[in-house]
Amino acid sequence: MLKRLAGLLVAVVIAAAAGGGGWYSLQQAQLQLDSDLYPVAAGSSAGQLCHNWQQQGRLSSADCLLLRIYLKLNPAAAHVQQGLYRISNERTLLDVLALFRSGREAQFSLTFIEGETLAQAMQRLQSAEYLQLDISSEQQVLALLQWPAEWGSTPERAEALLYPDTYYYTANSPASNLIKRAQQALLNALDNAWQQRQGDLPLQNRYQLLTLASIIEKESSYPPEKTLVASVFVNRLRKNMRLQTDPTVIYGLQYFNGNITRADLNNPHPYNTYRHRGLPPGPIALTSAASLLAAAQPAQTDLYYFVSKGDGTHQFSSTLQQHNAAVKKYIFGEQ
Repeated sequence: MLKRLAGLLVAVVIAAAAGGGGWYSLQQAQLQLDSDLYPVAAGSSAGQLCHNWQQQGRLSSADCLLLRIYLKLNPAAAHVQQGLYRISNERTLLDVLALFRSGREAQFSLTFIEGETLAQAMQRLQSAEYLQLDISSEQQVLALLQWPAEWGSTPERAEALLYPDTYYYTANSPASNLIKRAQQALLNALDNAWQQRQGDLPLQNRYQLLTLASIIEKESSYPPEKTLVASVFVNRLRKNMRLQTDPTVIYGLQYFNGNITRADLNNPHPYNTYRHRGLPPGPIALTSAASLLAAAQPAQTDLYYFVSKGDGTHQFSSTLQQHNAAVKKYIFGEQ
């Protein structure tokens, strides 16, 4: 009996509030927050939030009274979900609370760039906003790798084992989760390229394909040329010629000032393809799907050389004589 009377009393109050324009007033109640991002703590409720905003002078006591009446009528609306939310078009109290109830947390993004090294990718990770940094070293990145056993030995280094792309996350997400996603994306792209490879490639496994693709990535950012660059390196591998590619030299140097010297070319580090035949021990940069596919499906050519034209493209040659002439033209400006 008492519950029925209480319910009747609430109904009377609601009716009175609505009749006096209270319902319209609640719908129009504006909420101005200091930031577009707002954290909702665990255990919060709509009523508690309204009380906090009233104390901060953002809402009136009448607004919160009307909200309490509204929540009596709509108890499910009192629940909000923990998280960090981005306030965009939500300007009224009810709109903001609906957002918090939805659980649609603010999204942040981190982009790994093709052609950059793992060290550079880790720097991006370290500076990412609202990311929980539970990982900070190459060894930790490698420890997270789920390299399929049927692919052979697990790589000894984590270089290039992240797929270059943009990854979205919510506040306080562990960095390790993002790394795992980037690794899985790389494994998927690598396997896709390997399944489409030409049958006679001088590559023994997927890791060698990734290694070759990373060199292609560093040598050319012009998509139409990638398969031509790939053909040069594949042709050289088939003839047991040194690849002689500058990016591998640079990768293995402890210090590099921007200019390759003769001493750099003679440096015996294992990535120096001027000193060592075949592929280097592993990839040298994060690698795009385009470079992976170029390594898997190089153009069928008799090309063995290329030199930069200085405009992002290259001059390709079949003979050393042609190559030397191209070097004189494009590097030394001789006609």
